[in-house]
Amino acid sequence: MDFVVIDVETANPDLGSICQVGAAVFFQGKFLESWSSLVNPTDYFDDFNVSVHGISAAMVSSAPRWTDIHERIKSNYSNQIVASHTPFDRTAIRRACQKSGAEPIECQWLDTARVVRRTWTEFSKSGFGLANLSKHFGLKFKHHDAEEDARVAGEILLLAIQASGKSALEWCTQSLESSSTARSYTTLEANTEGSLFGNVVVFTGALSIPRQEAAKLAAFAGCEVGAGVTKHTSLLVVGDQDIRVLGGAEKTSKHRKAEELMAKGQAIRIIGESDFERLINGWG
Repeated sequence: MDFVVIDVETANPDLGSICQVGAAVFFQGKFLESWSSLVNPTDYFDDFNVSVHGISAAMVSSAPRWTDIHERIKSNYSNQIVASHTPFDRTAIRRACQKSGAEPIECQWLDTARVVRRTWTEFSKSGFGLANLSKHFGLKFKHHDAEEDARVAGEILLLAIQASGKSALEWCTQSLESSSTARSYTTLEANTEGSLFGNVVVFTGALSIPRQEAAKLAAFAGCEVGAGVTKHTSLLVVGDQDIRVLGGAEKTSKHRKAEELMAKGQAIRIIGESDFERLINGWG
């Protein structure tokens, strides 16, 4: 195969709480096949995650667990080029493997959002989300369905390969080269080469490191750092201790504000500090 695209949906802000996985296979420059499966994350379901993808705890009660799905992915896609749109999905998969005791999937990961940013100048700084790209290129899909998201991300990658003249393997090589930027990043200006470029991040709750240090790391990863949750916020990072007690504990004002904006349609992702660290380190 040329490459496979994998997308996941999660039950709550913990990236390892995968409740659906979808995969789309592309062969000789064309879409070949796709599949999806619900996954029982053996974890709680956050109301806002459910409102996004429509998957509830009842729907996955008899679904396979991650270890079962992992075997299918590992047997079919090991040593292949595996793509995901932004690094969130690959980090979620690695996190789910860690939680379940499954071995990491050995493959070449490719970030399709980064490919898009480098192929078309109009998307170099913004507008590289799947919803906007699919509208721009006239691709129809059901957003926040893992199989559909994987398929359309693959279709967009094919368009980028055609426009750039670079194969998926060449894009993998270029991504590896560009990720070797030195870690000594001391400014709060967003690093345009960062894997999370385009995100506006806000921190809340008790972090394990000083906020200023967290802000520097976020800027290195490409994020603009905000003091409060606004209409521009796209990523809320919550202290791990706060994430662990979300099943009934009181949330911070920033957390509640983010959920209010999400309910109005704003695309905000809420994750824990340790998952954010994994994203910054290119974990997965």
